[in-house]
Amino acid sequence: MFPTSSVQAARTALAARLREIRLDAGLTGREVAARTGWQPSKVSRLENATTPPSDSDIRAWCEACGTVERAPDLIAASRTAESMYVQWRRVQRTGLRQLQESRVPLFEKTAVFRVYSSSVVPGLLQTAEYAAALLTSITQFHGTPNDVGEAVAARLARSQVIHEAGHQFSLILEESVLRHVVGDAATTAGQLGYLLAAMAFPAVSVGIVPAGTPRKMWTTETFNIYDDTRVHVELLTAAVTVTEPQEVAQYVGAFAEFAALAVYGAKARALVTAAIDALD
Repeated sequence: MFPTSSVQAARTALAARLREIRLDAGLTGREVAARTGWQPSKVSRLENATTPPSDSDIRAWCEACGTVERAPDLIAASRTAESMYVQWRRVQRTGLRQLQESRVPLFEKTAVFRVYSSSVVPGLLQTAEYAAALLTSITQFHGTPNDVGEAVAARLARSQVIHEAGHQFSLILEESVLRHVVGDAATTAGQLGYLLAAMAFPAVSVGIVPAGTPRKMWTTETFNIYDDTRVHVELLTAAVTVTEPQEVAQYVGAFAEFAALAVYGAKARALVTAAIDALD
């Protein structure tokens, strides 16, 4: 499951608008190329969504077609499309704190959170020590500026939404998440202990898919669903935002499949306790 169709759909829609502007102006692709000083092949690439336009490309296109007033809306649409697929190196170039803080408005307005993780304990339930170990690894791997202390504080502050009224949280973890040692054994034990405590929070439901469970739904990359309208998918090199309704529905369906495989309550707590015992 690689969530690029929403991104491509947005880019294709923008390309179609550029083509309509050219046709409405009564211009051929070669005439637009001549007026902008581009090669005709560039006009073709922009109209076929094989090359995303820059802000200056859009301004030049609109000027060539006599529709400069339409440039701001088109630029906004272009930036929205590009924000759907954002490389980590772009959003982490000044460190990790700003990325944590950027999600606060989304968290505050979301009523129902659904999180599936096959890799680590989700950020909403991370302890300071676990978050610090994880963010340190990310900083080192991506070679980003080290602001781990500030990023951890921002993540913990953001996670306070879990105690605020008006929100519900459903989290599904693969059992393997419990067995991954992040930081060291003590850090992981502390994290798993907090996970046990979080299972009793009124607004939180934690399900765990036991290892070895017969399944039709394969494990996927970690994803977060916000109110059935938006999905964030975490890849190794990028963050992908999915907003296309049909694609969001696929993630909602996948989450339901994982939820059906998971165990809850005493069975889930037993799996966490066993993972803690295995650390000794």
